[in-house]
Amino acid sequence: MAQISDEIAVAQRSVRTDAYQMSIGELVSLYEEGDLIIDPEFQRLFRWEPGQKSKLIESLLLGIPLPSIFVFEKEDGKWELVDGLQRLSTILEFMGKLRDPDRGLLPPSFLESTRYLPALHNAVWERSDLVVGLPAEQQMPLERTEQLAIRRARIGVEILKRPSDEATKFDLFQRLNSGGTVANAQEIRNSIVLMVDADYFRAVREVAELPLFKRMVGVSEEQEQKQRHLELAMRFLVHSYIPYDGRLDVEEYIDEGAIELARVGESQRDAGVLRKTFELLSEAVGEDALRRYDNGRHVGRIGLVAIEGIAVGVGKNIDAILALPDPAGFVKDRVRSFWQQPDVATFTSPGMRGTTRVQRTVPFGASWFAP
Repeated sequence: MAQISDEIAVAQRSVRTDAYQMSIGELVSLYEEGDLIIDPEFQRLFRWEPGQKSKLIESLLLGIPLPSIFVFEKEDGKWELVDGLQRLSTILEFMGKLRDPDRGLLPPSFLESTRYLPALHNAVWERSDLVVGLPAEQQMPLERTEQLAIRRARIGVEILKRPSDEATKFDLFQRLNSGGTVANAQEIRNSIVLMVDADYFRAVREVAELPLFKRMVGVSEEQEQKQRHLELAMRFLVHSYIPYDGRLDVEEYIDEGAIELARVGESQRDAGVLRKTFELLSEAVGEDALRRYDNGRHVGRIGLVAIEGIAVGVGKNIDAILALPDPAGFVKDRVRSFWQQPDVATFTSPGMRGTTRVQRTVPFGASWFAP
């Protein structure tokens, strides 16, 4: 079809790439000189376990090829890492060269035994008192030949060239990470927002990590590790400010909405609405405000219907509600009668697609909580 061919031609022009084969040593040198940028906040979003790190070093020592990394060429010619964070961070950390912007160099890591190289137990790049959790006398430094094997190992570097559309960087990052085991959907979304506006990301994260917010949305410790609280905070903000017409899949809509909010950069506004909404819900109803109200008590788990219908409904009306003589009383009455409304019963119908649900829950909540 001519239309598809035309769209392919336009898209290809926006994605210009190049590729090199480089040694690990060359990449480490670029990083040390500041010409290869690894956003340090990504290091806090993605964390490999010691066993995963050990397997990576094992692969280098055994000569097993690593997947290519992807970088974005910035206007000043420097490379910004788009995909391959854990691989490079693991290598840099093991060598004692990984930097933290707040504390300088991070402590070097030590390895665990692996299937093919059991002798990697307590292996370090070089013996050091800076290694945390392993006394120097128990450390097993690599031989010079083993260090050289790692430095000389080669890896493909795919380069997204400077003339490419800036937005392509975000899309590429998402496509490269989707379906992997390292990053879940929200971790990817966090990183994309961080790429767009780090200050915006930090402002939203600060509220999402408040104990009150995490209790209100009912995240478990395991869910918190998977960034569930940040996911729900971002869903709340996207539903509050970005209209949804049902054409995109809901997850794609949340992705694009999060990017748009970060580009607008109204961090104080958005973090303020998030905080005020959940503080009011807590004051009015308590920590169970987003659980179904049935037979005089709140029951069950917290689902997306409550986030979209109740939390977003309150958030969209927060200033008008706070101007009432008794904001908490108003919200309490509205929350408890919310679940008895005939429309709400349809929101949880079996088989209802998310695209349909969101087009119903958000408008209903906005109307229901309007003073």
